[in-house]
Amino acid sequence: MVLKDQGVIEVPRSAYADLWPLEPETVYLNHGSFGACPREVLAEQARLRSKLEADPQGFYFEHLPALWSTALSSLASFLNADASGMTFQVNSTSGINAVLRSLDLRADEEILVPDHTYQACRHAVDYACARSGAKVVSVHLPFTASADETIARVLAGISPSTRLAMVDTVCSPTAVRMPFEALTREIQDRGVDVLVDGSHGAGLLPLDLKSLDAAYVTGNCHKWLFTPKGSGFLHVRRDRRELIHPLAISHGYSDNILPVNRFREEFDWQGTQDPTPWLCIPFAIDYFEKVMEGGWKALMSRGYDLASYARRLLANTVDSADLTRLDGMTAMVSLALPPIAEHAPRDVLAVDPLMDDLYKRFGIRLIVIPWPSHGVRYLRLSAAPYNVEGDFDYLAQCLGELGF
Repeated sequence: MVLKDQGVIEVPRSAYADLWPLEPETVYLNHGSFGACPREVLAEQARLRSKLEADPQGFYFEHLPALWSTALSSLASFLNADASGMTFQVNSTSGINAVLRSLDLRADEEILVPDHTYQACRHAVDYACARSGAKVVSVHLPFTASADETIARVLAGISPSTRLAMVDTVCSPTAVRMPFEALTREIQDRGVDVLVDGSHGAGLLPLDLKSLDAAYVTGNCHKWLFTPKGSGFLHVRRDRRELIHPLAISHGYSDNILPVNRFREEFDWQGTQDPTPWLCIPFAIDYFEKVMEGGWKALMSRGYDLASYARRLLANTVDSADLTRLDGMTAMVSLALPPIAEHAPRDVLAVDPLMDDLYKRFGIRLIVIPWPSHGVRYLRLSAAPYNVEGDFDYLAQCLGELGF
């Protein structure tokens, strides 16, 4: 049931909706921004927190090492990654910053990024280059570019000065699934390391980090693995581990620790913090494998099918609309809208008038992202397990009432 300005509208509910504590009066179509943690995962986090606070010293000294190791191994197994190269981060942006701050960039070097790159990550690149004098090379990718065109444009941006290329799994504003596997292979074959931004990756699409073999892969678990906020990761390939340090230098940075162990020691202990978001990872992975009919494979397929349904609706609702390519989608889809000259927010956290209208008048939560480099705003939808086709039918009806 959704509150609408004309009254109450009945919207069908997913069979999985009650697994989440989301407001029943809201049609929530923005899982991609912040995720949403299920009740049982939150209960597991509360259990772990109670255990921690009942005996903090005992928890950190006696229980945490084994729990931490289990969580690292569980995530590494899910992503087919080398557990010895897996580190926990607060989010993917933290992982990207750890890599960029660790690299000894020179003024004659370049970092290559597509112009779909998430704004916070682009800012991290800008900052690293400004400090070192290195150059940022931004590759323009049309919203509707094919995978082949995307690969060709990115590879054309590589020069003898390119030190690092940052490649998304799924681009945040456009919801485009990048051909990151082919890009990683082609770029690294040219002697350039790749930093894969997997903010939208784990749980959204199949990831095989051993086959990918990227120098660096960072990602979030709080989005499509449905873990608590504050659970991300950075995976570093074995031959690059001596280069990379965490943002917080702590006990692990010590002359009496052998280099082979320093990577693990530095990243595993960065000071007293709440470890429970990461410790919930094994529980969340096992929980959804059991509770979702068909497990994770079916969950990913369901999200794609539902986003494809939403795409068809939007194509029929909004005239001459540019939408995320069907062959470049996951469980998210974006619609390009004209910019608003008198309302030009400078960052993705600004509230767009359309977002405001859809929530206040119709009870719909989604994200509208201004993207000046493309000259548009992107309305982005996410299809999570708690969503159903009726949610998108309702959105199309509301967009129609707003004149789209």
